[in-house]
This record gives sequence, C-alpha cells and structure tokens, in this order.
Amino acid sequence: MGLLDVLPWRREKRAVAAKDDDLFDDDFQRKLEYLALVSRRVFAGRLRAERRTKKSGSGVEFADHRDYQPGDDFRTLDWNVYQRFEKLLVRLYEEEEDLAIYFIVDASASMGFGDGRKLRYAKKVAAALAYVGLANLDRVSIVTTTDVLSGRMPETRGKARIFKAFRFLRAARADGHTDLGDAMKTFVAQNKRRGLAVLISDLYDPAGFERGINVLRYNKFDPFVVHVVDPAEGKPKLHGDVLVYDCETGDERE
Repeated sequence: MGLLDVLPWRREKRAVAAKDDDLFDDDFQRKLEYLALVSRRVFAGRLRAERRTKKSGSGVEFADHRDYQPGDDFRTLDWNVYQRFEKLLVRLYEEEEDLAIYFIVDASASMGFGDGRKLRYAKKVAAALAYVGLANLDRVSIVTTTDVLSGRMPETRGKARIFKAFRFLRAARADGHTDLGDAMKTFVAQNKRRGLAVLISDLYDPAGFERGINVLRYNKFDPFVVHVVDPAEGKPKLHGDVLVYDCETGDERE
C-alpha cells in the first residue's frame, strides 16, 4: 500500500503567499470594466447610486404619471399633458439607489489543496465582482468563511475602494473546516440589511452545502453561487493502492 505524502502539499501552501502578489496585476484590472452584476430582486437602498429601483423618486428616468394632490410641488406638473387634456398630472421618475452586495469567500483548508489555485481563483472572482459593485456605487462587503466567519472587510462604497478589497483578499489564507450552514447563520445575524450574497466556494461541506444556501434564502438574501473546481481533484494522478486523507479533518480512507 502506498501513502500520499502530505509534506509536499504543506510546502506548497507556504508558497501561496508569494503568488498572491500577482493576483491583481494591471491586465486583470483593465478587464474589470467589461463586467456587470445584476440582482434578480429589488432591495431597498439608502443612498443615490446607479441601480434603478421600483421606487419613484428624484431620478432622471421618467416612470409614470399620477394625479396631482394638494401640496405637490408645482415644478413636477406635466404642463404638456395639461395643455392637451386639461388634467393636472405629476411626473414620476425612477429612483436610483445603492444595493448591498456581500461576497462570501470560502477560505477553508480544501480551498488551498494542492498549489492553492482554487483560493487564488476565488479571490480574483471576488475582486472582479466587487469592482462592479463599487463602480455602481453599491455597498460592498467581503467575508471569508470556514465553519465560522474568519475575516471581514466592512462595507465600502466607491470605485477607488477596490484597492481596499485587493488588500483584504491578498491576506486571506486557506485553513480550517467547512461548515457553510453554521457560518451562514452567523452571517445573517451580523448583516441585517438584505441584498445580494455571492458565495464563492468549492462546496466541499461534509454536512451538505445546501444548508448554507438555504439559510441565505430563508433570510431573504438573493444568493448566487460560484462553484470553484480543481480538475486534479476530479481526476487525481494516483495509481495502485493508496491511502487518501481529508485535508480538513485528517480522516483517512483506503
């Protein structure tokens, strides 16, 4: 019986930090301008932004008319309609508000398996989508998770804050066990403002990744999942009798 050697993998883990320095190079940043992020649901915002909502307000895009009510601002009256139909109607415009967007990056030990490609890819995906949200003046927050929330970048706003996201993601390291169910319970308890929740993970959760997604759904977040896969895990280069182990729990199986 052969035995998978754990030492080379641990040496590779120590080299991951050096590779993170090249994650967000100039070429990567140039590509960010071509991305867009859309929510399937409408959430109440707090500040003006570039995302249309169903609320009528002080935007620039015309939405509808309604009958004039005593006390309405005369400047909102549509005088063209009055000239044609002799009816006092008020112009309504689409309000543009910010959206709360949460990026949940799985930073458990399985994401660092091998040379850490999965975690590096997850970081780049999170950075790219965070840039889109920041460019739209949405509220963006990033958390890393294992069986707990292991790190958090507080919500921020504005395109220039993308470098804050870069710094946070570069510092993330793969360690700990995966339990998306417990981690998402903590997440929803800490984030009362509902919005878009993007989970970026390899979904290797012994208890089932569906638990974590359902927690988000039941608490009225709009969940999206980016499934990160390393081809070497699906077709490992193993021959003969070997002893494999779980890199998070240490459990072994022939």
